[in-house]
Amino acid sequence: MAQLSQLTQYIESYVDSSRSSTQQAASVGAITYLLKNDMLTLETLVREMGMYLTTTDSIIRARGILLLGELLTLLASKRLDNATIHSLISFFADRLADWRALRGALVGCLALMKRKSNIGRVTDNDARAVAQACLENIQVQSLGQHDRKLCFEILECLLDHYPESVASLGDDLVYGICGAIDGEKDPRCLMLTFHIVEILARLFPDPSGPLASFAGDLFDILGCYFPIHFTHPQGEDVDVKRDDLSRALMLAFSSTPLFEPFAIPLLLEKLSSSLPLAKVDSLKYLSNCLLKYGDDRMEKHVEAIWSSVKEAIFCSEQEPMLSLASELQEGVGFQENEIVTEAFILLQRVILENGGLLLSLIVGDKDINMIVNSVTSFRSYNDIPLQSKHKLCTVGRILHVSAKASTTCCNRVFESFFFRLMDTLGLSVRNSSGDCLPNYDYVFSERFNFGALYLCTEILAACRDLVVGAEELTPKSVSTQESWCCMLHSFSSLLIKAFSSVLDASMDKDAYEADIYTGVKGLQILANFPGEFFPISKSIFENVLLTFTSIIVEDFNKTSLWKLALKALVQIGSFVDRFHESEKALSYNVIVVEKIVSLMFLDDFGLPFQLRLEVLSDIGSTGLNVMLKIVKGLEDAIFANLSEVYVHGNLNSTKAAVQLLECYSNKLLPGILKAGDFEDILSRFAVNIWNHIEHSMAFSVGAQENELLNATMTAMKLAVGSCSEGSQGKIIEKAYSVLSSCYSFPLKEFMSIATAVQLEGLQPTQDLECFSCRDKWVITLFASAIIAIRPRTHIPNIRVVLQLFMMSLLKGHIPSAQALGSMVNKLCPKSNGVEISSTCTLEEALDIIFNTRLWDSHNEGSLKRFSGIGEDNEMGLTNLCLGASNSKLLRVRAIEGLAWIGKGLLLRGHEKVKDITMIFFRCLLSSGGIDILPLSQGSLENNQEQDVLLSVAQSAADAFDILMSDSEICLNKRFHANIRPLYKQRFFSSVLPILVSSIAESRLSKTRSMLYRALAHVISDTPLIAVLSEAKKIIPLILDGLSVLSMNILDKDILYNLLLVLSGILTDKNGQETVVDNAHIIINCLTRLVGYPHKMVVRETAIQCLVAMSRLPHARIYPMRTQVLRSVQQALDDPKRAVRFEAVRCRQAWASTASRSLRF
Repeated sequence: MAQLSQLTQYIESYVDSSRSSTQQAASVGAITYLLKNDMLTLETLVREMGMYLTTTDSIIRARGILLLGELLTLLASKRLDNATIHSLISFFADRLADWRALRGALVGCLALMKRKSNIGRVTDNDARAVAQACLENIQVQSLGQHDRKLCFEILECLLDHYPESVASLGDDLVYGICGAIDGEKDPRCLMLTFHIVEILARLFPDPSGPLASFAGDLFDILGCYFPIHFTHPQGEDVDVKRDDLSRALMLAFSSTPLFEPFAIPLLLEKLSSSLPLAKVDSLKYLSNCLLKYGDDRMEKHVEAIWSSVKEAIFCSEQEPMLSLASELQEGVGFQENEIVTEAFILLQRVILENGGLLLSLIVGDKDINMIVNSVTSFRSYNDIPLQSKHKLCTVGRILHVSAKASTTCCNRVFESFFFRLMDTLGLSVRNSSGDCLPNYDYVFSERFNFGALYLCTEILAACRDLVVGAEELTPKSVSTQESWCCMLHSFSSLLIKAFSSVLDASMDKDAYEADIYTGVKGLQILANFPGEFFPISKSIFENVLLTFTSIIVEDFNKTSLWKLALKALVQIGSFVDRFHESEKALSYNVIVVEKIVSLMFLDDFGLPFQLRLEVLSDIGSTGLNVMLKIVKGLEDAIFANLSEVYVHGNLNSTKAAVQLLECYSNKLLPGILKAGDFEDILSRFAVNIWNHIEHSMAFSVGAQENELLNATMTAMKLAVGSCSEGSQGKIIEKAYSVLSSCYSFPLKEFMSIATAVQLEGLQPTQDLECFSCRDKWVITLFASAIIAIRPRTHIPNIRVVLQLFMMSLLKGHIPSAQALGSMVNKLCPKSNGVEISSTCTLEEALDIIFNTRLWDSHNEGSLKRFSGIGEDNEMGLTNLCLGASNSKLLRVRAIEGLAWIGKGLLLRGHEKVKDITMIFFRCLLSSGGIDILPLSQGSLENNQEQDVLLSVAQSAADAFDILMSDSEICLNKRFHANIRPLYKQRFFSSVLPILVSSIAESRLSKTRSMLYRALAHVISDTPLIAVLSEAKKIIPLILDGLSVLSMNILDKDILYNLLLVLSGILTDKNGQETVVDNAHIIINCLTRLVGYPHKMVVRETAIQCLVAMSRLPHARIYPMRTQVLRSVQQALDDPKRAVRFEAVRCRQAWASTASRSLRF
C-alpha cells in the first residue's frame, strides 16, 4: 500500500506541469527503477494511471500518456508478453486521433515498434493498424518540429521493420507519405523523409505498382530540395550537415528507375546553373543515378550527358599546370576544381556502362578533333597559348579515361588517334595502300611536337592502366593480339628514341619543364608494361635505366629533370617488385641499385652527399629485396666512415657518418620494420657498432663529436628497441663486455658489496671530461641500449650497472639518468611472484639507488662511495638534492637524475614517486633563502650561495617538466616502457593542491617564481580535459603564472606552453562558465601579452585568445572593449605578418561590440 502511494506521488509529480523538469525526470527514473527490478508490474502501473490516461482534462491526459510512452522507451530491453504489447499498442494507436495527447501517443507507438522480437514485438496486424491510424488521423505538416520528427520515425520504422504489413496499404500508403513529407523544411526531419522515400522505393519496385502512379508527384516533392542549400544555424545544436542532407537526397533520387524521366532532365538542367554547388551536385547525382537506373533507361540520355559534361570540363575556370611537385603519374594537367573532378568521374562511369555509344560521340566530336589538330602544330609547351593548354590537358584526360575503360575502348581510341599522332611526330610513313608503318629512317634531330607527344603519353598511360591498374581486369584478361598491342609493339622502339631525344634536348637552356616531363613519363610508361605486354626489348629497358641513372649521377644541378628521373626509377622499381618481373629485377639491381650503393663510398664524387642519401632512401622503398641490399650497403658505408672517424678523426667522414646514420634511422629502418620480421638485420647492425668500438682502442673523433654520438645513440636505440628479448640479450652481453674493458669504469670494484669500496675521487667540479673519448662513447651507447630493451631482457650484473649509472649521472651524464629511469620502469616487482631473469627486483634496484652512501670529504673535496654504514657525513642521492653538498653541479645533477628515475616510476604508477616529488618541493621551497640572504657588497660567499639556491630551485622546477612531458628519446611505447593509463591525470590531481597551497603561503618572490615555473610545467603537460575539471582553481593561477613568467626572457617557451593551455580553456565549452567569471582579469593579462617582445607566437596566440573572448556574453566583455582595441591597435604594426593578420581579425571581432560612434 505504501508502495502504491509512493507511485501515485511519482505520477502526480510528472503530470503536474508546474513541477520543474528535474523533478519530472526524477519521477520517471524512480518509476523505471521499480519496473526494471520487478518491484512494480506494468499492469499495475497502467491500472494506477487509469484516470490520468482517460481524464477529460487534456493537459493531465497528455502528460499521463506521455509518461507511459517515456517509460516504455526506457524499458526497451525488458521482456513483455504479447498480450501486454497488444493492449498497449492498441491504446496508443487509438490515441493518435487525440491531437491534444498526440506527443505521448507517438512516443509510445515508436517505443513499442522498435522492440526486438526476442523480448516481445508488435505483431504485423497491430503495426498495420498503427500505419492506418497515422495516415488517417495525423496531418504531419501541421505539427511542431519534434512531433513531425516522431511521425517520420514511426513511418521509417514501419517501412524498415514491418514492410509486408504496410505494403498491403498500397496507394494509400504512398499517398499518405507524399502528404506527410510535402513542404518539410527542418533538416533533421528531411534526413528521415529522404530515407523514407528510399525505403518506399525498395518496397514497391514494380514499374506498375503503387509507386509508379505517384512517381511524378513524389519526385516533384523531392525535386524542390535540389540542390541542397543549407547552412548550419549558429547557436543551434543541429548535428545534420549539408553534405549529409545532400547524400540522403541523392540516395532518394536514385532509389528507383521510376524517377528517371523526372530526375535526369532536372539534373542536366541544373548543370547549366551558375552556382558551382549545383553543378557539383548534379554531376554526383548523375553518376549515382547512372548506376541505379540501368543501361536501357540511360541510353537515350548519353548524348545529352556528354554534351553537358564536355561543357562543364572545357568551361571550368582553371589554369593548366605541370604537376612536378606531385607524384609522377599525376602528370601534366591542371589544378582541378570539384566540378571537373566529378565530371570525369561521371564520364568514366558512362563509358563503362554505355561505352560504345559514348565513345563514338567522343571520337567523332568536332571540338576534340579540332583541338587535336590545332595543338599539335606547336613544338614546345610554352609556345601553346594558355587557353589551348587548357584544352590540350582536357583532351588528354578525356582520351586517357576513355582508353582505359575497356579493351574495346582502348582499341577504338588507338585506331582513331594513335596513327594521327605518329604522323604528326614524323614517326610513321604511309604505303601505297594508305597503311601507317613505322618510319625507321627518321632522323631524331629536331625538337618533337609537344602536343602530339603529350597526347601520346596519355594514351600509353591508359593502356598501361588497362593492363595492370583496373580492378576489374587482370593482365591475363587482355590479349596481346589486340589491335592496340600490335600498334604499340610496332612503334615502341621509335617511341623510346623519341622520348630519349626529348631528354637529350633538355640539356639545352631553352628546354621547358613540361617537355622534360613528357620525355621522362614516356620512358617510364614503356618500361612499366608487364612481361607479356612488354613492348621493348631487354637491352632497350636497360638503356632506359641507364638514361635515368646517368641523370641522377651527372645532372643533379637540373632540379626538375633530376627529381623526375628519380621518381621514374622509383616507379619502375616498385612495378618490377609488384609484378615479380625477375628478368627486369636483375637488370634493375645491376644498373640502378649497385650504382646507387657505390655512391656511398666515393669521397670526391660530384653528386652532393645529401642527394645521394635521398636517392638511397627512395630507391630502397621500391621493394623488399632492393631495400635489404640498400641497407647492407648503407651499413658498410656507416662502418667505413666510423672507422675513419675513430682512427683519424676525419671531419668529412664525421659529417658523412652523421648523415648516413640519420638516413638509416629515419628512412630505412621504418621500412625494414614495415616489411616484416627482420630483426637479424637490426641485431647485426647494433652488434657491429660494438665490434667497431671494441677494436678501436684509441678514439680521435674531434669536431662534431656530440652530433655523431647523438646520431649513433638514436640508431642504437631504434635498432635495439626493434629486436626480440633474445636478440636484445645478445646485444647487451656484447655491450657489457666492451664496457668491462674501459678503465674509467671499475666494474670489479663495484661488485664488492660486503665491504667498503673506495672509488676514484669525484671532484665536485668534475664532469664527463674525466672520461676518455672512447669511454664516453661506451657508457653513452650502453645507456642507449639499456633504454631500448624490453622489460624481461636479461642485463648482466644488473646491480653493478645500477651503481655505474649512479656514478655517471653525478658526473653529468644524462643518458645514464635516463637509463636508470628506464630500468626502474621495467624491472619486475617482488610481489609478482615470478622468476626474474635480470636477478634483481624493482625493490632491490630502488634500494641500491636511494641507499647508496656517498661521503663528502671536507678535507679532500672529493665524493666517494661506501657500501657500508657508520661513516661520518654520509649522504645519499636524496641528501645531495637537499643540500648535503655545497657543490651546485652535484645538486643540479642529482635533481635531474632523480627526475628521470621519478619519471620511470610515475609511468608505471609506483608510490615511490610521491617521495621524489616531495624532495623537489623541498628544493623549491629552499629557494626562499635567496630573498633573505644579506646582500652586502663584495660578499662572494653570499653570492655563491644565492647562485646555488637559485640553480637548485630552477632544476627542481624543471624536474616537473621531465616527469610530465612525453619523451621521444626514452620511456615511451617505442622503447617498451610500462605506461599506466591516466598517469598524468593522477599526478596532476595529487600535485595541484600542494602547488596551490605552496604558492598561497609563499611570500618570497623567488620562491613564488619557481613555484609558478613548476606549475606551468605540470599544467602544460596535463591533458586539457583534466585541467578543465579544475578550471575555477587553475585559471587565476595560470594568469598569475603568465605575468610572472613574462618577466624573464629565458622563460618564453614555458610562457608559450602555459598560454596554449589558457587558449584551450577559452575555446572549450566546458570551461566557459569559469572564463565568464574571470573575463576581466583574463583580458587584462592577454592585453599585456599582445606586446610581448621575445616570441612571436606568444603575441599571435594572445590575440587569438582575445578573439575567443569576444564571443562571451556582451555584458561581461563590453566594459573592456576600449582596452582591447587599444592593445590590438599596436599589434597592427607588428613586424610579423601572422601577428598583424590576427590583430585585424581581433579588431573586427571587438569593434562589433563597440558603439559605431567610437573611433580608434
